[in-house]
Amino acid sequence: MTDSTVRRRPTIDDVAAEAGVSRGTVSRVLTGGHWVSPESLDAVNRAIKKVGYRINPHARNLATSKANSIAFLLTESHERLFEDPNFSILMRGAAQALEERDLPLVLLMAGSDAEQRRAADFILAGHVDGVLLVSSHTGRLDFMSELVAANIPAIACGVPIGFERKIGYVSAADADGARSAVEYLREQGRRRIATIAGPQDTSGGVARLAGYREELGEDFDESLVAIGDYSRASGATAMAELLERDPQIDAVFVANDLMAAGALDVIQAAGRSVPDEIAIVGFDDSPVAVTTTPQLTTMRQPFERISNEMVRLLMQVIEGQPAAALTVPTELVRRGSA
Repeated sequence: MTDSTVRRRPTIDDVAAEAGVSRGTVSRVLTGGHWVSPESLDAVNRAIKKVGYRINPHARNLATSKANSIAFLLTESHERLFEDPNFSILMRGAAQALEERDLPLVLLMAGSDAEQRRAADFILAGHVDGVLLVSSHTGRLDFMSELVAANIPAIACGVPIGFERKIGYVSAADADGARSAVEYLREQGRRRIATIAGPQDTSGGVARLAGYREELGEDFDESLVAIGDYSRASGATAMAELLERDPQIDAVFVANDLMAAGALDVIQAAGRSVPDEIAIVGFDDSPVAVTTTPQLTTMRQPFERISNEMVRLLMQVIEGQPAAALTVPTELVRRGSA
């Protein structure tokens, strides 16, 4: 949905003008019809039909506290939900934080156009009081214009590209973390440091690549950059491409642990030792990091804090406070891969 489409949607003011009543009268009709005369009620209902105004049950339910649930909206495929442990960690943390507030968490998948439509319809129908938006790809957020236009309370995990001024968020210090990872590798004497970046339609993918580039400065070499999609398979493919381009690579910074594990598989299959010949630093400190041999040196994201802060900020928005943004630091965790 485009911004122009959102602006053309009939508003309460349009209904009021058509019915010949005040905006407050229309609002009272939409929230139950209390203290509205039969004549005005009839006029408003006829105006709603004539101008094509869509009643927003979310606003009505929020005012009367009928929903009492929060959506965990994941814009990824079902396969990624089960492959990437970060999502389950975030979901568990959010559920625990909401449990303290006696609120259930509802998982909504929005990895495809059809799922996005169903998720938007579910949210706009007033079934949840707010949304925790996770893994926001720019190409999968068209439906967010509807949620923003309907004033649905939402907080994103990571910077919601294109909606930074409309939706609050909690983000790891992605660029700083990448800089720290590359700085560490350089301190270890590594000189040909490649990177496997994350998707460039995500804020984390963009920021971690930017941090890598900034830390290298004049030593940055475009041929040492490959792009993955955060999956283990894409990390393996990207690493194979990098080794083919430059066999002299002696280190690689990888934008998440799953891709780092895939890169490790390829390096070892090529007969290269880790970390003696090629050092690897991942990002996340997910459970995957301790399942590889050697275990992954990585930049830790404080997922428990991120999920707790997302819930805290969402509750503030639901209570009527302005949306806030928060960036939390990352931390280098040294293990055997670098």
